[in-house]
Amino acid sequence: MAYGETSPIDLPRPIPGGYGNRLFLFVMRRMATAGVNDAHAANAMLGAFGRSYRRPLVLMRAMMLELARASSRKILVAPCCCARMTADEALMMEATGDALRDPDSAYDRVSSLLGNDHALGALTCLQAVAQAHVDLGRPLDLYAAG
Repeated sequence: MAYGETSPIDLPRPIPGGYGNRLFLFVMRRMATAGVNDAHAANAMLGAFGRSYRRPLVLMRAMMLELARASSRKILVAPCCCARMTADEALMMEATGDALRDPDSAYDRVSSLLGNDHALGALTCLQAVAQAHVDLGRPLDLYAAG
């Protein structure tokens, strides 16, 4: 892309700070682009959680599959190396941060992300992922702060 050209994908939000935030975003991006059985995503979870990596990994896989199944629109995901987030990624991270604390607002965010009102299964997956991260010492509530 030449200087002055606009990107074909809008990246309005900066990547969040903190290791846990970046881990979630990296794993989500790897699974979205390379599939839910991506070895790099599994290795990142292993490095972050040690021998307890399986639960958050399996729940992240279930979350990604449920989002793909329930969505009636394309969810835009930036490449792994990108230092900014798409609006869809930001919405997903905000919904994940709110999933345990405020399920009603998280449901509204997931519904707008999916483009329909059939978001209960996706919200349940987001809550399970958030709870797994809390149980293993890397809570995702910082995502909601923006």
